[in-house]
Formats: sequence, structure tokens, C-alpha cells
Amino acid sequence: MHRLYEILAPHADPGIVLVENTDLVVDLGLDSPRVLDLVLELEEHFDVSVPMNVLPDVQTIGDLARQIQQLIDTTP
Repeated sequence: MHRLYEILAPHADPGIVLVENTDLVVDLGLDSPRVLDLVLELEEHFDVSVPMNVLPDVQTIGDLARQIQQLIDTTP
């Protein structure tokens, strides 16, 4: 989770505290292009492929962490 916070930090406005329930859109203000940039960065770092159909279920940093972990666990 620590590495995820490091990846998300540049996408957050100064003063935003990143915690598990931080909302990616409301709190971080991520729009579609920024979400795509973030997904590409996460895919590269964690060596996974994030299906676009899971993104609507990801609202918070905790949701994102669980999805990434699930992808890591199921990737051969």
C-alpha cells in the first residue's frame, strides 16, 4: 500500500492526505485522462493489466489497492 501512496502522491493536490478512504475523483480530482495515466503507471510498476471494466468499481485508494492486489494474486 505504501508504494501505491507514492504513485498517487504526484496526482494529488498539495495538502491532500492520502488514506485508504481517499476518493480518487472527489478528493484527488482525477479526470479521465489522469486516471488513464495512473492506470498505465500502476500497470508498469506492478506488472499487471488493469481491465477497464473494473474502474467503475474503484472509488477509493482502498478499492484500488484491493483491485491491484487481486490482479497480482491472479496473474501467472
